[in-house]
Amino acid sequence: MENKPIEVLSTVSFPDQLLEMIHAVSPRLRVSTQLVRRADEIPAEVWARTEVLYTEMVLPRPGQAPQLRWVQFHYAGVDFLMGSPLLEKPDLIFTTLSGAAAPQVAEYVVTMLLNLGHHLPDLFTYQSRAEWPRGRWDKFCPLELRGSTVGIVGYGSIGREVARLLQPFGVRLLAAKRDVMHPADRGYMAEGLGDPEGNLFHRLYPIQALRSMFKECDFVVVALPMTPETQGVIGEEELKALKPSAYVVDVGRGGIISQPALRAALQEQRIAGAALDVFTEEPLPASSPLWKLPNVVITPHISGFSGQYKERAVDMFVRNLELYIAGSPLLNQFDPQRNY
Repeated sequence: MENKPIEVLSTVSFPDQLLEMIHAVSPRLRVSTQLVRRADEIPAEVWARTEVLYTEMVLPRPGQAPQLRWVQFHYAGVDFLMGSPLLEKPDLIFTTLSGAAAPQVAEYVVTMLLNLGHHLPDLFTYQSRAEWPRGRWDKFCPLELRGSTVGIVGYGSIGREVARLLQPFGVRLLAAKRDVMHPADRGYMAEGLGDPEGNLFHRLYPIQALRSMFKECDFVVVALPMTPETQGVIGEEELKALKPSAYVVDVGRGGIISQPALRAALQEQRIAGAALDVFTEEPLPASSPLWKLPNVVITPHISGFSGQYKERAVDMFVRNLELYIAGSPLLNQFDPQRNY
């Protein structure tokens, strides 16, 4: 039944011009919006007819939406999906927004690499005291990006866009990913961004070889998804492999780096510093020692924020709607075996 209507339910609000882009994909689409926080706030008759769900985290019970065939998430990270009974529902496809947030997260990463390497936190401290420091050369001689080695842990959409942005700086790029036999990436990415073919790094490492990679790094960027395999994958031994002059930027998920091990490395100045946007407990408690460490930049999980986020989200959703209607494989399909 090629002309059968496709009932699309969104729990995310989009402005009219973006809704028009969704409607324009096909006259078969019937798009409705329910701005709710819980699945039981959506009427039973709406769930009963929903075939496609666009949502942040609102998910029905398996029997609540018998026609549901595809869930498109508004986020790239969907570790909250692990253990969901919906994963047992046959023929139900989940897709993530991986790639849509890559441009702004990658800009955040480059900002923090420059921030740390050029000692901006210390400079701001002196400015707040209206103090012209002595020994400026020793205090503020930078670790320049040009000629440095940057290691990217997790070579997905974010890592690839970081690699692209770093090209003019003349850095040596190392990358680590789960499957080194397939360096290309076929997930969503806006045209002209990222490194879809895997051509920009100088060397590719398996995740198991992080210590070998870290020994060579001046900067490490962590952009892994959270899975049972990646939780705590960067621990005390991996951090010990870093140079005392090395910096870490974490935009993955809290818990990929062992927080106790990282805190100890920073407190004991076994590494030079870190910029952290993700934490095992969020909001980060006021009692956390990380707040008071002078060699740490803390941001409240905002690296993916952008005024263009919804536009990028709809661009990706539209592409997937076109594929769905054509009966083709969707972009960014969640793989229960990999947990991302």
